[in-house]
Amino acid sequence: MSAVAGGAATRRDSLEFGGGGPAAALQEYARKWGPSPLSPPLALGPVGLRPVSAAPGAETAKYRAVSSLAQGLTSNGMFGSSSSLLSKLSGVGTISELVGGGVGGVSSVGVGGVSGVGVGALVGEKPPAGRSRLLEDFRNNRFPNLQLRDLANHIVEFSQDQHGSRFIQQKLERATVPEKQMVFNEIIGAAYSLMTDVFGNYVIQKFFEFGTTEQKTTLAQKVRGHVLALALQMYGCRVIQKALESIPAEQQQEVVRELDGHVLKCVKDQNGNHVVQKCIECVEPTALQFIINAFAGQVYALSTHPYGCRVIQRILEHCTPDQTAPVLAELHAHTDQLIQDQYGNYVVQHVLEHGAAEDRARLVAAVRGKVLQLSQHKFASNVVEKCVSHATRNERGLLIDELCGFNDNALHVMMKDQYANYVVQKMIDVAEPTQRKVLMHKIRPHIGSLRKYTYGKHIIAKLEKFFMKAPELGPIGPPPPGAVL
Repeated sequence: MSAVAGGAATRRDSLEFGGGGPAAALQEYARKWGPSPLSPPLALGPVGLRPVSAAPGAETAKYRAVSSLAQGLTSNGMFGSSSSLLSKLSGVGTISELVGGGVGGVSSVGVGGVSGVGVGALVGEKPPAGRSRLLEDFRNNRFPNLQLRDLANHIVEFSQDQHGSRFIQQKLERATVPEKQMVFNEIIGAAYSLMTDVFGNYVIQKFFEFGTTEQKTTLAQKVRGHVLALALQMYGCRVIQKALESIPAEQQQEVVRELDGHVLKCVKDQNGNHVVQKCIECVEPTALQFIINAFAGQVYALSTHPYGCRVIQRILEHCTPDQTAPVLAELHAHTDQLIQDQYGNYVVQHVLEHGAAEDRARLVAAVRGKVLQLSQHKFASNVVEKCVSHATRNERGLLIDELCGFNDNALHVMMKDQYANYVVQKMIDVAEPTQRKVLMHKIRPHIGSLRKYTYGKHIIAKLEKFFMKAPELGPIGPPPPGAVL
């Protein structure tokens, strides 16, 4: 329904508290609540609202637009529902941005709407609080060919905006040296705040990746004195990691020295542990002795920690034998507990996969005699599999012999178990041909019962694969009566 130009409106909008049309509605609103946030600056006098435009009917059309906005905001509760105007606003992130703590904030948001004219055009066209006109226009795709040089004096603001930050990152990858320098000159003064910003940190990272040597050095100097705070911060920890990948050895060592005395705090922190891992990966091991020293007497505790277990693995990968020796000594002292721990089992697996032969041998020896028990354990079963895969030929033979020596009941338990069945499969895969033949004939009488179990079917699939490859074993299924195994 629409109002008649120059006459009274024939419908009642949600802001109309009495009759008299839109003018009376806004006047009544102003009397009760103060000036309407939905109206343009108007003079309220004893004779009512003074029209801004002298064009016939202009004020009616304007009030109809504003009244429609009010209707959208209030038709389903104070701010409407998902089908109201809020669902049609462009460039507005949250209700609080729209209303600014109340509907008064509407005047600061440009909203595409009536007849191609934004409501912002009716009420001043101000961008959201704290956002420049340039950024607002960019966010609304009004500058399709924007270049870095066009952002002069707005680099920091763009860096802290989701879309602006992405734009700068993309441009920096192919920017000329003068363009990089222009951007760098603006961000260097706000470097620390950008390092800890949800979007700004990526711009700083791009400079560590694509900046000049001088720019990287200058940024690294900005990190000095703040390494611990940044390492423990969600976004700052990413900047420190990127810096460690990009700066010279001398500066790397300056950075890591600030963590001395705070190693365990960082290792147990969800952000800091990544920084310690990156230190171990990128920095000369001799400069990291303070990390090894901090781990003395703590290896078991850290190996069973969700973050600490990762750091232990990095030490085993990158540090010198002299540095890893005391770490491994503590690991071997707690092998039985670590094998069954939800995090410690990964450390043991890592030693089996990457460790020295003597360390692998000690771990395989710890598993021997316990294959049945450990194979049925959620975490330890992974270690048994790794033992079978990475043991020496002789050690592997002993582990498979242990399985072949089981009585029928123990073997049956393993094959239908949700964890142990994978150990049996691994043994079938890696066994020597003669040993595999013995193992398969031990399993063969159980074919019928295995079909009843979800995990037993995995074993059958594995057997079918090998029986097809070795016709001399005969058809899949129980051996014929009187067959010699």
